[in-house]
Amino acid sequence: MDTDAKLTSAVKLRTVLHVDLDAFFCSVEELNDSSLIGTAFAVGGSPSGRGVVASCSYVARRYGVRSAMPMSRALAMCPGLRVVKSSYDVYSKKSREVMRLLNGASGIVQQISIDEAFLEIYETESGSEPFARELQSSILTSTRLPCSIGIASNKLVAKIATDVGKSRSHKSGTPQALLRVPHGDEAKFLAPLPVNALWGVGPKTEERLAELGIKTISDIVAWPQQELERRFGKNGRELAQHARGIDTRPLSTDHTSKSISKETTFANDVSNETQLLAALRTQSNSIANKLKADAILGGVVRLKIRWGDFTTLTRQSTPSVPTDDPAEIFRLACALMREIRGDSQPVRLIGVGVGNLKSPGQLSLWDDGPAKRAEQEKRAVEALAKVRGKFGQASVVRASDLARSRFDEEGHANFNDSGE
Repeated sequence: MDTDAKLTSAVKLRTVLHVDLDAFFCSVEELNDSSLIGTAFAVGGSPSGRGVVASCSYVARRYGVRSAMPMSRALAMCPGLRVVKSSYDVYSKKSREVMRLLNGASGIVQQISIDEAFLEIYETESGSEPFARELQSSILTSTRLPCSIGIASNKLVAKIATDVGKSRSHKSGTPQALLRVPHGDEAKFLAPLPVNALWGVGPKTEERLAELGIKTISDIVAWPQQELERRFGKNGRELAQHARGIDTRPLSTDHTSKSISKETTFANDVSNETQLLAALRTQSNSIANKLKADAILGGVVRLKIRWGDFTTLTRQSTPSVPTDDPAEIFRLACALMREIRGDSQPVRLIGVGVGNLKSPGQLSLWDDGPAKRAEQEKRAVEALAKVRGKFGQASVVRASDLARSRFDEEGHANFNDSGE
């Protein structure tokens, strides 16, 4: 072995592992009900309403059933499909078990969803695959959950390695794949894959690329970066870099929430404004409680609304001062809704969110404007919370809260069970 080769082998290379729990929701449900193992089933909402598939077993996938598909359509494609109601509390608990194992295995972990995470290790290349196999085995032994792992020099290629490994590994059972892309082979690995394997290439971008005769990642590499930038702007530069397997992003270990939101999907389209306002108020209160618990304030309030034809709109408004006040969040959300919704226009989904989260700053003693009013309101809300904490939630209510209507609410916490 020459000197350069010895030096290369001695260098501890930065290696990224992408860990993805296989059909996570389904795997958890199989732990609770062994009769589901080896059957076609889907986790999600009721097919009699507007339920969608949150996850489905690999047996069901052979019939074309996929995540985010309406449950009624899934049943039509797979008549014997068993439908299991989602158990998000249980999924969250199992997810935390896995993430504790990952954090024990590496000091640098970025969780990207309930069932996915990146790990960073510094090993000689020959040591990364045994490490990953041991980790995969440890997760299965400790939690009884199967997972797949992609190994590469960066996040982009590691994630794609997981996807490719899964596609090569499973028929009807869980894949439990493990695929390593050696350092230096990133472009070679990516070259034959379809363009939609890359992050950021959705249906519209894929269609535009196809119009240019670009179907594989190697086709992207054949185009000059300047030309891609001219046609696709900033995305063109990223396409050129990603197609060559270049991704310099570090793992983000900042667990601070970037936003907090709540959504309600109605069983039937709602035209009644009172019911919509009740949904907004409940969501605003829930978000405010979360803000207070985390001791943070929201610098922007967002509204998401979806009409009966699935057209979805989002709007946002900035409060005079960052806030955790449920009344202020509700007021801005209502104003946004009334700006974009016509009289009696049916609503399928409505949601409120806050962003630009920050720790509360010191309010000026001489400010008798919005900041002082916000502080006064904050004290009132805190006093209200103390009374409710001691005597129960129903012990005292605001007069404005008395007109709430009843409805079913789905609180979305960014759960994502891709599990392909």
